[in-house]
Amino acid sequence: MIRRAAARLTLLAFLVTAAPATPCHMPEHLRALEPMLTAAQLALMSHGGASFAQIPYRLDAATPCVDGMADIFPCSGVDLLAHLSLGEIGGGSGNDIWGWVDPMTGAEYAIIGRTSGTSFIDLTDPENPVYLGNLPTHSQSSTWRDIKVYQDHAFVVADFAGSHGIQVFDLTELRNVLNPPVTFSEAAHYGGFDRAHNIAINEATGFAYAVGSETCSGGLHMVDILNPLNPTFVGCFSGDGYTHDAQCVVYSGPDPDYQGREICFASNEDSVTIVDVTDKASPRQLSRSTYNGSGYTHQGWLTDDQRYFIHDDELDELFFGHNTRTYSWDISNLDSPSLAGQFTSDGSSIDHNQYVKGDFTYQANYRRGLRILSIDDPANGGLSEAAYFDTFPDGDGDSFEGAWSVYPFFPSGVVVVSDINRGLFVLQPQLDTEAVLTVSGSCPGSVTITARNMTANGTVAFLRGSGPGSDTLPGGPCAGITSGLANPQLLIGRTADGAGVASLSGNAPSSACGSPLQALDVATCTLTPVAVVP
Repeated sequence: MIRRAAARLTLLAFLVTAAPATPCHMPEHLRALEPMLTAAQLALMSHGGASFAQIPYRLDAATPCVDGMADIFPCSGVDLLAHLSLGEIGGGSGNDIWGWVDPMTGAEYAIIGRTSGTSFIDLTDPENPVYLGNLPTHSQSSTWRDIKVYQDHAFVVADFAGSHGIQVFDLTELRNVLNPPVTFSEAAHYGGFDRAHNIAINEATGFAYAVGSETCSGGLHMVDILNPLNPTFVGCFSGDGYTHDAQCVVYSGPDPDYQGREICFASNEDSVTIVDVTDKASPRQLSRSTYNGSGYTHQGWLTDDQRYFIHDDELDELFFGHNTRTYSWDISNLDSPSLAGQFTSDGSSIDHNQYVKGDFTYQANYRRGLRILSIDDPANGGLSEAAYFDTFPDGDGDSFEGAWSVYPFFPSGVVVVSDINRGLFVLQPQLDTEAVLTVSGSCPGSVTITARNMTANGTVAFLRGSGPGSDTLPGGPCAGITSGLANPQLLIGRTADGAGVASLSGNAPSSACGSPLQALDVATCTLTPVAVVP
């Protein structure tokens, strides 16, 4: 417990001054640890004496990445579409970022947290973003603010900001801003806790999970938000203490024991902890996995087939002196995950938040900015850097400046990054996104089939052949297209999600073992390469 608490103190000492070096924000139950650390240690661990000051920058026009640079920013495979400084979006320093797509118009909006509030930016023209206005903090300023979205409402929490709770904001107000910027008001408020470090939302079930609060021992504080204007407390999970971040899903991965159940994957300071929260009154811990070389288990995200959990450790670089490291967990058995491998980058920076979309994980790595890794072989920790955009060209290193978070889920492919010092970056990665089909599991038995890089929200047809071949598709809008199958037949149709991913899971009979499969993107009549049921 001392080790976990000391690591948390490291994170919470963001605002240490050079003399004397004492943390500005420290939870009461950790104050006893302060005498254990010298002033020099506190200064080192307080984000390296980092500055949260604004760094001036002005972009005159969209700038492609050419010969490794986009204006002053080192890059590879990522174009700079637009930039808004912190002064242009409300001031303060930047922190979290999320996004919203208007279901009526398809317009995309960035939602960026700042010390004193939450900013909303219209990305309808991503080369000319419009700052619409600010939702002021419910209580007081905070270095830490976190935002997620459900049913056209934004849910905002803050850490060490007095009695903040959850702010609920009606995002449909963004449609009618005639003279921006304006000051917005919250539509509802939840006061079941004061502070929270992060909030996770399972959009499939309508439950929010606040973590790092003063309740539930810092664990999962569960809130029913099916009616966004009436958030209601429904339960706690406190069995593994403080949770720093989490992702909660209706599980559709390869473990048949938990398919269809609501599962949270929690980053718990020194472990990846998996919890079944289907019964909110009686959540159950399934596993708690530690690993060698942990500094502070910070955050992670599932691969689309929910077979792997890709996570980052915020303090291993500081504690052990290696370059940025990303961990890949095999979670095909939720009761007994295993660390499949790790990827160490070629540069030095602390990693922070990352999100998986398709075959890539998008990382916000402080002083090295946005790093996009290709998930080549997660079973063996096989990741490789596919592209990057360094939002902090002032130099690499293990201190807490630069990129805080990233949102890669817009259907347009635009990616937005929040930077502590420079504000909002609107970026366009140029990635190899060939349609692919993967099959995981074991036949006969539980099998998951996943098609990636399909048309967002489009129709995907899963096809099965009697063997390999080159027969044409017999009917439908793509009739006459040559397949890689003999006698291709429709297995089932699915609708891809906003990230262009469609999947199905089930128990495959022995007659299906060895069958060749393809997926058809009906909108483009594009077929994936053939995959075989294992």
